[in-house]
Amino acid sequence: MSAALWEEHLPFMKAAIEEAQKAEAIREVPIGAVVVLGNEIIGRGHNVRETTRDPLAHAELIAIKQASEHLDAWRLLNCRLYVTLEPCPMCAGAIVQARISQVVFGTPDPKAGCAGTLMNLLQEDRFNHRVDVIGGVMQQECGTMLTQFFRKLRGKE
Repeated sequence: MSAALWEEHLPFMKAAIEEAQKAEAIREVPIGAVVVLGNEIIGRGHNVRETTRDPLAHAELIAIKQASEHLDAWRLLNCRLYVTLEPCPMCAGAIVQARISQVVFGTPDPKAGCAGTLMNLLQEDRFNHRVDVIGGVMQQECGTMLTQFFRKLRGKE
């Protein structure tokens, strides 16, 4: 990927990191997401699973729902989703169902990543929609945020 194209993704990944920081501020796992149409953020979300006691309250699902409400449509065909951690199977399924065009993620998830790490549901040929995937944007920042959070949680920092 060219340096100019890489730079294009940075402001939106920084916005996703800001969402992750909101999650961390309320003692949630620091994962954040934004949905972008053109150059406008139309959906934002951060994890609130613990706060809401809702297993569906992932950053990606919240951002997708907000973007759908903004557009008054369930198809997000020309939208990009930026997320600090590679999507899990549930979120990858929602991304495909919402017809999002591209996912840009920060750090891979070795335990649940479904954008290429454990499997690649976003580009599965048997589905009727495939998503362009770019990983590793601001990977160091995204990964460090998660590592530090879990160290603090386990009392190792």
